[in-house]
Amino acid sequence: MRILVTNDDGINAPGLAVLEEIARELSDDVWVCAPAEEQSGAGHSLTLNRPVRLHQHGPNRFSVSGTPTDSVMMALRTVMDEKPDLILSGINRGANLGDDITYSGTVSAAIEGALAGIRSIALSQVYAKEGMGDDVPFDAARQWALSAIEPLLHAPIPARTLFNINFPPINASQVKGIRAARQGFHDYSRGSVVEGRDPRGYKYYWFGLNAIEHTLDHGTDLEAIDEEYISVTPLQLDLTHHETLAALAERFKT
Repeated sequence: MRILVTNDDGINAPGLAVLEEIARELSDDVWVCAPAEEQSGAGHSLTLNRPVRLHQHGPNRFSVSGTPTDSVMMALRTVMDEKPDLILSGINRGANLGDDITYSGTVSAAIEGALAGIRSIALSQVYAKEGMGDDVPFDAARQWALSAIEPLLHAPIPARTLFNINFPPINASQVKGIRAARQGFHDYSRGSVVEGRDPRGYKYYWFGLNAIEHTLDHGTDLEAIDEEYISVTPLQLDLTHHETLAALAERFKT
């Protein structure tokens, strides 16, 4: 089995190193192609207004001066001579739960894989405290990732569908198990906007990452993490609301 490993935290991120170790337990044919620098919040964006640079860091190990989507596209179209059987994206430093998946570069790398017809899995390690930098503990992800990934390797999955895994912010020994869960939704809040001034006196704005309040709906990824379970959520790329489509078709009949 050939595996492509990528992320949105960058080629030197601790979570990527953890995921490489996990991938090598599944296969001896592992490739890495990740952003050269952190691209958190990049979503499913492409770099279109400047050239993308590709750098090799060793056998089957590359970085791209662009987004997670750029990284997967470069891996599939330039770096690898054959498509991988599996794409693993992460392990992200921080949660990708609920509606936050729409901003996630980690999930978007897996989306690009799903669009290419490749089984793709996004993995994220939730953490409890703000401002941890690279000190996020990946203990739960490191110890439980294989148990979460292996059942998904041959699970039936429709085209253009991917899996999103989140690990709770606790020690591996405290994890209660793995739970299949639907995507939840946070109570709407995008954190704070922090205003400052640069050394020349000009204003700048920085989006803060304040804790987001949410109401825990039953059966969601948010509830699973809150109850100390690993959440596994299948995500589909067809965003069409089919019931509304049928109603619209009636309205626009000629």
